Amino acid sequence: MITENPELWAFLKSLRSGDHLSGTVADVRSFGVFVALDDGPQHPVYPGVGFITIPDLSWRRFESVSEVVEIGQQVTCEFLYFDSWNGEARLSLRALEPDPFQQFADMVREGMQVDGRVTKLVPFGAFVCVADGVEGFVHLEELALEPVETPEQAVQVGDRIKVVVTRVERDRRRLGLSRRQAEAGSA
Repeated sequence: MITENPELWAFLKSLRSGDHLSGTVADVRSFGVFVALDDGPQHPVYPGVGFITIPDLSWRRFESVSEVVEIGQQVTCEFLYFDSWNGEARLSLRALEPDPFQQFADMVREGMQVDGRVTKLVPFGAFVCVADGVEGFVHLEELALEPVETPEQAVQVGDRIKVVVTRVERDRRRLGLSRRQAEAGSA
């Protein structure tokens, strides 16, 4: 398909990873966002030559794509690579934003106590937002001084709690937290 469109093929081959491309959000789908690029040809099938996958929209957690972009919005993205199968320029909005996790990791150290808000419960623990765009995980055994069988026995979504940073994994963007240690320290 793409090789049958020499203008599109030449355009995509001319792009380099890291290039900044601007365009207009042309369509929003459950699997990503199509962007009609300001420079470049029209796509023969899709509403735009540019495409942003859901994870590349933002560093921050969001429930709906409309929290990040909307149809008709002008955006500037970083070019990642071209998808030769679909004839698309794969783009990232988040690549042009500072990573809030890395900024947070610069400011904390293991053993430090921080405040957070419980955002999600899973059978083996709870996710806690400790800074804008930064969530950590409290394992079930770290949720309370006394053992609990379910996270609901210790916390609810929306609860504000104190936690101790137990692990910071910059490369994997993971943050380990303990409410038990925070409670033990204040007891």
